[in-house]
Amino acid sequence: MLKLRLVLWPWRHRPWTRKMRRSEQGVGEFQPPREDINAPDLYIPVMAFVTYILIAALQSGLQERFHPEIFGIMATKAIVVLLVDFLFVKGGCYLLGVQSSAPVADLLAYGSYKFVGVIAALLIGILNPSRTLYLVAFFYVFFANAFFLLRSLRSVVLPDPSSAPAAVGTVSHAQRSRRITFLFLIAVVQVVFMGYLVRV
Repeated sequence: MLKLRLVLWPWRHRPWTRKMRRSEQGVGEFQPPREDINAPDLYIPVMAFVTYILIAALQSGLQERFHPEIFGIMATKAIVVLLVDFLFVKGGCYLLGVQSSAPVADLLAYGSYKFVGVIAALLIGILNPSRTLYLVAFFYVFFANAFFLLRSLRSVVLPDPSSAPAAVGTVSHAQRSRRITFLFLIAVVQVVFMGYLVRV
């Protein structure tokens, strides 16, 4: 519940840095999601992915457009969005020379949190047919997701050498500027992904 609240209402959350602990070998490593709210988990993304498919099918049924293939179509749509988002972030990290890029599971988790906002927008669209309220809800969840990603992915794109478990090297001012621009680009492009997902 705390993680869902963070995804939908990230504005006043502090701090955003992930907690560290010493492993048995004496190496610093990140704490698991159960002990750190800032750690990406896969439970919420997987549940949100499945719920998105069910809500999208429900909405198509309420619009009298339901057919059994809708489940496969929506699942394919969601997977394509996830893969494109993942490749965008991973490719950008590679091109910018981010040495301590996050594990694949972490990047997929960060990319999948958008489904929570998409579900909220779809539910509001189902419960209230007002186009204005639906648009307000959509843009709110987009900005919340964008802000959440800005703060969460900052530790991936701009790792802190003192807190990262692996050596990350120094970052010049020009590199830092490019990475900050890339972070904002990740946040802004979410409106395209989320807009595509809410079109059932």
